[in-house]
Order: sequence, then C-alpha cells, then structure tokens
Amino acid sequence: MSSRTIRVTVKGAFDALTAGQRAALLADADQHQVTDAAFTTEGTITYDIAARPFFTFRYAATAASEEDIPAVTAAASAAAVTWLETRGYAYKNLSTQTTDLSQVPLGPRGRRLTPR
Repeated sequence: MSSRTIRVTVKGAFDALTAGQRAALLADADQHQVTDAAFTTEGTITYDIAARPFFTFRYAATAASEEDIPAVTAAASAAAVTWLETRGYAYKNLSTQTTDLSQVPLGPRGRRLTPR
C-alpha cells in the first residue's frame, strides 16, 4: 500500500491584536516570511503583519488512503489553532484547502521525465 502526500493550507486572520502582540509579530516577522514558506509536518506560518492581518499555515502529512484525508485536514487545522492559541493570538475566518499530491496532474516537464 502506498502512502499519499497531503498538503493542507490553513488561512485566516489575526483578530483583536493588542499593541504588544502586534509588536511581537513584527519582531518575529523575519522568521515568518513568505519566501521561507514550506509544508512541514509541524506546520509553518507566514504573515506580513505590517501590510495586513492575514496568515497562512502550511502543513504536510501522509495518508494511507483517501479515507484518511479528512483526519489530516483536521490535524492541520488543530495544529494551526494550537500555534495561535499557545501564543495568545485571537483569530477569525479560518479556512482550509487540502491537496492530495497523488491527484495533481503532471505538467509537460513532468510527463517528459516520467518513464513510459
């Protein structure tokens, strides 16, 4: 049985930030830039609090079957909420997008590189 690589993107907005929380996010912003975005098993968060209050949390996991994908999506949402709540950040408008990489079609280059 092969495993499927699943990528989940959780998007949302910081809500009702205090001046101290905003300052803390600004101080750590260089560690959470979009250029450093990666899908990881722990999850990574990116934001640009100086420009807008939105964040993106990227999470990666594997699933044994298609039936396991909803559990991976729930785990990603829980990881994002845990990241936010352990730091005391309120949030709103959470949404998730889940991608099963085994279902993503290959582009022209990928088709050329795939043995026939």
